[in-house]
Amino acid sequence: MNSTQEQLKLKLTQALVAAFGTDYTNTDPILVSASNPKFGDYQANVALSLSKKLGKPPRIIAGEIVNKLDVSDICEPPEIAGPGFINLKLQTSYLEAQLNAIQLDSRLGIPKATIPQKQIVDFSSPNIAKEMHVGHLRSTIIGDSIARILEFCGHDVLRLNHVGDWGTQFGMLITYLREVYPEALTTANALNIGDLVNFYRQAKQRFDEDPVFQESSRQEVVRLQAGAEDTLHAWKLLCEQSRQEFKIIYDLLNIQLIERGESFYNPLLSKVVENLAATGLLESSQGAKCVFLDGFTNREGNPLPLIVQKSDGGYNYATTDLAALGYRIQEDKAKRIVYVTDEGQSNHFAQFFQVAKKANWIPDDVELVHVPFGLVLGEDGKKFKTRSGDTVRLRDLLDEAINRARADIEKRLQEDGRTETEEFIQNVAEVVGISAVKYADLSQNRTSSYVFSYDKMLSLKGNTAPYLLYAYVRIQGISRQGNIDFTNLGINRQILLKEDAELTLAKHLLQLDEVIKEVEQDLLPNRLCDYLYQLSDKFNKFYENCPVLKSEEPARTSRLMLCDLTAKTLKLGLSLLGIKVLERM
Repeated sequence: MNSTQEQLKLKLTQALVAAFGTDYTNTDPILVSASNPKFGDYQANVALSLSKKLGKPPRIIAGEIVNKLDVSDICEPPEIAGPGFINLKLQTSYLEAQLNAIQLDSRLGIPKATIPQKQIVDFSSPNIAKEMHVGHLRSTIIGDSIARILEFCGHDVLRLNHVGDWGTQFGMLITYLREVYPEALTTANALNIGDLVNFYRQAKQRFDEDPVFQESSRQEVVRLQAGAEDTLHAWKLLCEQSRQEFKIIYDLLNIQLIERGESFYNPLLSKVVENLAATGLLESSQGAKCVFLDGFTNREGNPLPLIVQKSDGGYNYATTDLAALGYRIQEDKAKRIVYVTDEGQSNHFAQFFQVAKKANWIPDDVELVHVPFGLVLGEDGKKFKTRSGDTVRLRDLLDEAINRARADIEKRLQEDGRTETEEFIQNVAEVVGISAVKYADLSQNRTSSYVFSYDKMLSLKGNTAPYLLYAYVRIQGISRQGNIDFTNLGINRQILLKEDAELTLAKHLLQLDEVIKEVEQDLLPNRLCDYLYQLSDKFNKFYENCPVLKSEEPARTSRLMLCDLTAKTLKLGLSLLGIKVLERM
């Protein structure tokens, strides 16, 4: 089923062709949602854009379009307003028919992509031997939501965790542990993640200060690359130790990922250099093999190269990313590859995308997308850190959100004189705490930085997860209060729209497909958050103005069906953000 907006666009295009000829088959009718209800529901602004080309006033053009426009099955008669806007108001009967058609559909009438694609979302990407911190929060949450939305749209999505599990840091860490704690390199789980992080810091300090240790570390990397059995065994143990910690966080966040770390592409790196050499793009600069790029210069204004092989023969991130890109196109058969990282890496992606394009490695039907995001800030407007100035561990941040949610629940239970089981309290605390963190992040335009505030994100008022969850819970409360089985309401019953609050809610319910299509293309989950917040707000106004259980038939069943459809829409929308709902709070 095409969305209302798509149906109207098609009819406007047909009217353009009927009025002005086939040259206007591909003309955009410039159809947008009306900014004010008094202008109707949609507004087509195409007449203004054609005035110069057709040599006529926009109002005359609008009149000629309207004369050929047949929207009688969807809208009231079109109106021409102002300098030449075409205003369209949806018929109540059309809205009722649309709602009745989608109420029993698990997808709420939202079609899958006409041409599904293999798409890759590369997100999270922590480093082995380091704890996940607040900096990994945005990549993990944004990437998961994008993957969920693309999957819902019918695409075959490969969720990849490009873990930093290779390179000099392992030579450094293994060399240090051989000296101070050799059991960690032979025995599983000899270290916890905190110990591993501390040893990593000590190894790094030693590496920076001690040339002999530095050389030993480099030799250890050579042994690792050559597959020396003891070094390889030690490396696997260190990786596994970190994975166990990552899994705790991913389970808490309900994140599914397939790990394919930097080490996976290591055997392909020399081939990348060979292939670039064959294209004639490689140049030598101070012993390193580089590609010089258009539009990139250093501070002195000289051309800035992208190094693919260092003077000592080693490779860097760009080489690995080029190898990964080649594998994803040739072996994974991906048609769209989405990289979710902080905006500080924007130059890196622009550079290695340019190299791949210059080398003709990207087929015409493959799209590369960098999805950048801003910083998480503290209340002081600076990068979010602990009081001691350390980076905030992601595990601590999530635990704190859950603890605060629990304290709030216990306080409200005490005030209401209610008693609940420990299992209920802990489940609600986890769902509310985790949802609050996710939603606070996703509701921001990802290109902006945002201020992290537990108080704001856990509030029952405003654009927060608890506010949306409460709207869902309120509907389940109606079901319990009236002993209503929502699953049997829709059989031979109809939604009827009489009141303004009913019409406003109905129109908003039917816009979900348009919002999801936008996010599928633009990869901005905050648009879905905005939609769900407005839905909750419109439902609450409907609930205040339109009695449900106390109204007479047929209004009673119609309003119950509207409530049920709102709950289904909230549940689906929140699931696409990676947020669970609650039946009670």
